[in-house]
Amino acid sequence: MIVRLSEVTKTYRKGVKALDDLSYEVREGEIFGLLGPNGSGKTTSINCLLGLLKFESGTIEIFDQPMGPDRYDLKAQIGVIPQNVAVFYELTVEENIDYFCGLYVKDKQRRKKLVDEAIEFVALGDYRKVHPNKLSGGLQRRLNIACGIAHKPRLIIFDEPTVGVDPQSRNNILEGIKRLNQEGATIIYTSHYMEEVEQLCDYIIIMDKGKVIAHGNKEALKNLIMLGETIEIKVEEPNDEYLKPIRELPNVLEANFKDHTLIVKSGKGATNIPNVLAILNEHRVKYGTLYSSLPTLNDVFLELTGKGLRD
Repeated sequence: MIVRLSEVTKTYRKGVKALDDLSYEVREGEIFGLLGPNGSGKTTSINCLLGLLKFESGTIEIFDQPMGPDRYDLKAQIGVIPQNVAVFYELTVEENIDYFCGLYVKDKQRRKKLVDEAIEFVALGDYRKVHPNKLSGGLQRRLNIACGIAHKPRLIIFDEPTVGVDPQSRNNILEGIKRLNQEGATIIYTSHYMEEVEQLCDYIIIMDKGKVIAHGNKEALKNLIMLGETIEIKVEEPNDEYLKPIRELPNVLEANFKDHTLIVKSGKGATNIPNVLAILNEHRVKYGTLYSSLPTLNDVFLELTGKGLRD
């Protein structure tokens, strides 16, 4: 097991429990999604497993060994890519990567090879001698990643790596994370973008109030909620006259208008599209585009926590 937290409790001032007997495990070779609204304990749990915070009770093991503030042998095998870009703006791209790699690799010849590999990995070869303040936001993020992975860590922690970047840079970062995993790194990934988590993660836990409230792969998590199909139909005239019979259909959980879009949410089971269209036709409703979707990870999150990720 790469990471094991067992019944970890961390209490801040005024008796607020950031972690409440928290337990979870990260298996070797997986991309592990760590989700939760702000204040749920995600960052506290990461800081505890990195040995940056003391906790009152429980145990933390990294690579099957007890983790602690002075376990530099374990920390040398971990890479951390923080949410905020953390580089030295007075150093060039190459100098930054060399500095962070040098915290773990003292041999200059080997370090040069690792720095070159990291620059190639994040495609910053044309920017070796450029200072970070001359880079775009997306390129700065890629530099941030290179600084965290140059020493070839076994475990890499990504905290919101795509916040504020353009779509092209975002795709580049996500593809890079997949490649790191394919090359053998175990990944812990936190994000407010649910589609990223669905795309990347093999196993996911959802935290709230310092506890794990759900865990499993994305399909297992979706099976935890009642929601089945969601139907969205553009209508010319929203009217309660036909909304009432739609709400009375079997298996319909709710039906409402959002501007000129009729939104019908059904429970698990057969589709309600023919029944909804029959009612619209009966009431001579003019309608246009119809869109049907199955539950997403975001639906699961909202139903289980009752709040959005940025609450």
